[in-house]
Amino acid sequence: MYTISKQFSFSASHILDHLPEEHPCARLHGHNYVVEVVLESSELNADGFVKDYGDLEPLKSFIDEKLDHQHLNDVMDGPTSAENIARFLYEFARGLWPEVAAVRVSETPRTWAEYRP
Repeated sequence: MYTISKQFSFSASHILDHLPEEHPCARLHGHNYVVEVVLESSELNADGFVKDYGDLEPLKSFIDEKLDHQHLNDVMDGPTSAENIARFLYEFARGLWPEVAAVRVSETPRTWAEYRP
């Protein structure tokens, strides 16, 4: 199995208003998110790639237009946890490329959430 990944980043605010009032994430706050899309294939294409990294530009455009410098509660349905952001981006990316295996989202340098069906 061949695996490639590419990282993207965006900044956004959100509120996890279903959490207890004393929880820091229940207040308006923001993150500098890092998104990693992972693609897998048992075979390489004619160019010797799983996917040309340049072909992943539509995901960057989607992130820039829909998420960057936005309030995520206005963009997504449901809790805007890193786990749900990962699934939201996975569903977009998988609709473009069947090789997408997972999407990882980081809110801080030491935390990651991943969605993989």
